[in-house]
Amino acid sequence: MINITIPIPDITITKQANPELSHIYGFTDFHLIPRDKAGIFMFYNAQEELLFVGKARKLRPRIKKHFEDNVSPIKAYRNEVAIIEVCIVEDAVDREIYETYIINSQKAKYNVEKVYYK
Repeated sequence: MINITIPIPDITITKQANPELSHIYGFTDFHLIPRDKAGIFMFYNAQEELLFVGKARKLRPRIKKHFEDNVSPIKAYRNEVAIIEVCIVEDAVDREIYETYIINSQKAKYNVEKVYYK
């Protein structure tokens, strides 16, 4: 049996109710997410229900793209996202394993690929 431990998030940013600074869907702290690091990210709603899990070679641009792109799998649910957690994971194989494991063990609501629990 393989034992996988979900990494502890390195960065967590939270949606602000009335942001005074420039923001994207209420998030003003994208600068805390490294733009040149690889890893996995998780989007949660206000009730801390996991909505979506993804991986990226460059975290900040990939996460921002989910809020700006017209083809993002969460485009219809962007307003639901209240918390973004980021784990720095440089190894591509590890990112793939963590993403698939988290999607299936935590039953991410809007992930449609790599789903084995249905």
